[in-house]
Amino acid sequence: MRRGRAGTLALRYVALAYIGLLVALPVGLIVWRTFAHGAGPVWHALTSSEARHALKVTAEVTVITVVANTVFGVGAAVLLVRHRFPGRRIMDALIDLPLAVSPVVVGLALILVYGRTTGFGGWLASHGVHVIFALPGMVAATIFVSLPLVVREVAPVLEEIGVDQEQAAWTLGASTPQAFRRVTLPAIRWALAYGVVLTVARALGEYGAVAVVSGRLVGKTQTATLFVEDRYQNFDQAAAYAMAFMLAAVAVVILLGITALRPKEHR
Repeated sequence: MRRGRAGTLALRYVALAYIGLLVALPVGLIVWRTFAHGAGPVWHALTSSEARHALKVTAEVTVITVVANTVFGVGAAVLLVRHRFPGRRIMDALIDLPLAVSPVVVGLALILVYGRTTGFGGWLASHGVHVIFALPGMVAATIFVSLPLVVREVAPVLEEIGVDQEQAAWTLGASTPQAFRRVTLPAIRWALAYGVVLTVARALGEYGAVAVVSGRLVGKTQTATLFVEDRYQNFDQAAAYAMAFMLAAVAVVILLGITALRPKEHR
């Protein structure tokens, strides 16, 4: 028992040290550097016209991404768990593809498909639809990199609850949409909420794919992460630290909020 307890304590300290060195220490340094000269410079940096525009673009990309991946994620999870069809395993593997592919590769692939010098991209541009170096390309890149998050949170819960309650609702005269809204959705709501939170955090912090397809146009296609890079490279470290802190704080607050609100039996 003493050896087991000592081993547990050793693993605990190793895990805490690992998390501290890789997560807590870097984030703590950002917070310290951000407020090293008080809150005034932070407020000034975040209220500048460039920072406000970067936050606006980031919010637009995040909202569209969350809506699209929530709808797709729930539909894909239901399809994979409740149905058997040819190509199901291929679809299941493709959903995890964004986790294995570098975001920079994703951005390059989007340029090869939707760039103005390509056939399809040129046709879209001739009809007034610009994807690359515009908001649609940034949204597409962010949707791609965050695609699996909702699916992988919802699918295990759907497998766990089974179909018995839905079938009971059908026998009582409920339609498929009614059964989903009144039976399935309440059962998966916390998994869905956590998937949405992860999607929000991923969309807020996306850099690689967005950097490739956006063109990094200041005041036009610059997101918050691109703003951090631009300000840091231009020796405006106060603005870079302020925006980095802002992004980290929003993600942490949302994550802690959903964790606190989730009932204990669902944690």
